[in-house]
Amino acid sequence: MLEATRLLDWDHAGLTFAHAARAPWLDVLFTTVTWLGSLAVLLPLALLVWWRRRGDRGAAFVALALIGASALGHLAKLIAARPRPDLFPPLIPMPEDWSFPSAHAVQITAFALAWLLRPGTVPGRIEIAVLFATVAVVISSRLYLQVHFPSDVIAGALLATLWVVFLHRLPAWREHKQ
Repeated sequence: MLEATRLLDWDHAGLTFAHAARAPWLDVLFTTVTWLGSLAVLLPLALLVWWRRRGDRGAAFVALALIGASALGHLAKLIAARPRPDLFPPLIPMPEDWSFPSAHAVQITAFALAWLLRPGTVPGRIEIAVLFATVAVVISSRLYLQVHFPSDVIAGALLATLWVVFLHRLPAWREHKQ
């Protein structure tokens, strides 16, 4: 019980901090970049890459990682059934599904990590930095917009990371040495 109270206090402190940072230019920025974590954006992107690179195991890995992580995230939402935050007014219409875990955090983390770990590639520093920054901005947007608790986005990123690492370790995705 004490742990749940501490988590709620921490979640409220995070939302209070995000609310205090509000500025018109950040409102525009975060209402725009939050879409980068949406399945409506990421799934067509992953499928387009997969279709354009038919036969590329890396592209298939990214698509499967995204779809699997998204499915797990939505299943976790149904199990946890955590209501959305209501500490401050949200800046966008409140999503109608449950809050925990953040699907945007799951999806952007899964896509970015799968892209970096896709078989047959070695990402460069700039690619790593851009993808890491994108994940951080999307996750921050969910807090700034007041549609998730901090624990929702952390759990979403962790769930996606565990899924992508699990998937990456399966024999089908290991490098084949000749």
